[in-house]
Amino acid sequence: MTGGLRKDARVDDRDAGAATHSARVLVVEDEVRLAALVSKHLTDMNLSVRVEHHGSAGLEVALSDPFDLIILDVVLPGLDGFAICRELRRRNMTVPILMLSARGVTEDRVRGLDSGADDYLTKPFEFAELSARVRALLRRQTPAAVLTLTVGDLVLDPVGRSVQRGPRRVDLTQKEFALLEYLMRNVDQVLTRAMIGERVWDFTWDRMTNVIDVYVNHLRRKLEDAGEPRMIHAVRGVGYVLRPAEAADDRHT
Repeated sequence: MTGGLRKDARVDDRDAGAATHSARVLVVEDEVRLAALVSKHLTDMNLSVRVEHHGSAGLEVALSDPFDLIILDVVLPGLDGFAICRELRRRNMTVPILMLSARGVTEDRVRGLDSGADDYLTKPFEFAELSARVRALLRRQTPAAVLTLTVGDLVLDPVGRSVQRGPRRVDLTQKEFALLEYLMRNVDQVLTRAMIGERVWDFTWDRMTNVIDVYVNHLRRKLEDAGEPRMIHAVRGVGYVLRPAEAADDRHT
C-alpha cells in the first residue's frame, strides 16, 4: 500500500479537542508509519487511541472494548475492512466507522458504505480533512423523535429499525434506512444533495454527489420491488423529494 498522507498535510489542530473531548478511537491500519502518524494526530486532538495492524486483531478488539469511533483501512491482512465492518453491524454495533482506502471510485465508496461505514476517506488525505471527519462523526446529535413515520402506505419505525410498504417488509442497509428516514421526516420538501450529504453522512462533501444518486436508486428499487408507485422523485438540478404515491405527478423523475 502507498502512504496515505499528502506532503502538505498539517498536524496543527489546536481547536479540535473542544469538539472531541477524550473519546476512544480504534485505528486498524496495516501501514505502520501511517498508523503512527494518524495515532499521533488523534492524540493531539485529545483522543485516546488504540492501534491494530491486522484485520482479525482489529475485529477482536472492536468486539471486546467500547470505542466512540473506529477508523478502518480497507486493505488489511486477515480480514479486510469491508468484512470487519459487516461483522460489527451484524452484531448490531452502532459505533461510527470511518473507512480509509486508496481506492477512489464511486463503486468502492458505495461498497464501504453498504458494509455499514458512516464515512469514507480516500488516500492520500490531509490531516485537516481527517480532523473534520472525526469531529463530525463524534459530534453529538440531538436525538430525533422516535415516533413511527408514515407517508401513504410507507411506514418506518425508527426504534425497531424496520420499514414496510403496505404489507411488504423492506430490508434496507444502515445508510439506506438513514436516507429514507431523512426523506420521510421532510415529506414534500425538496432536499438538495448537499443537505442529504450533510444530514445522512454528517459531512458536507461535494464528492458524495454520485454516491447519493446511487443510494437513491437502490432505495427506489427496494421500495418499488412489487410494482408500487414511485414516491422518491428527482428534482432536476436540485435534489430529491419524497411524496405520497397519490400526490405523484409527471414533473419529477
